[in-house]
Amino acid sequence: MALTPQIRKQLATVSTATLCTALYKRGLRNQFIQDVHPLNPDLPNMVGEAYTLRYIPAREDLNPITVFQDRSHPQRVAVDQCPQGAVLMIDSRKDARAASAGSILVSRLMKRGAAGVVTDGGFRDSPEIAKLSIAAYHQRPSAPTNLTLHQALDINVPIGCGDVAVFPGDVIVGDAEGVVVIPAHLAQDIAAEAIEMTAYEDFVTEEVLKGRSIIGLYPATDEQAKTDFSAWRQRNGR
Repeated sequence: MALTPQIRKQLATVSTATLCTALYKRGLRNQFIQDVHPLNPDLPNMVGEAYTLRYIPAREDLNPITVFQDRSHPQRVAVDQCPQGAVLMIDSRKDARAASAGSILVSRLMKRGAAGVVTDGGFRDSPEIAKLSIAAYHQRPSAPTNLTLHQALDINVPIGCGDVAVFPGDVIVGDAEGVVVIPAHLAQDIAAEAIEMTAYEDFVTEEVLKGRSIIGLYPATDEQAKTDFSAWRQRNGR
């Protein structure tokens, strides 16, 4: 299990910006999902393991409204089987002309204890979703039903979401800026490094707001910056 309670707690306190830098140091440049935004940016960080749903372009003869009468319809099954604490990641091929899901399905995810839901398409009922206590990210609102353009096909397989490869079990973190995908085998190291980076960034922010120059401070190339940071950590218990 890549996401232990400790790692989840650590990732809940760091930004996607910091995580992207930690990933970049390991050669991973394309982990931030493009063109998705939080419906409610005031919620705490979203942290969970990826559980995926893949759409293909809808074919009209296979995608009438009656397909929802099938109890094994992949969209419905994915929502009803997404594990507690996971993030449902939906591959909508960056097509927001029809919805990936609506407020009823997202409400079901919330009641099941999912950590969040992400699509590179759009959600319908987006004003209602924004009021829920579950993190949700999309490209833009989209009222048409998913059947208009999307045909749900696969559950918990590797997908593309906003130009990022997402494998089941990858660790997903979302904040007010967006969503980053952390390969499962790197989650522990990335979380530990991000905690350290965040501590230093908080120290730097305080110093800069006091009027201090960033030269020698950010990055810490001056010994005085390192000494001051050590004292700051002791004072703040960081």
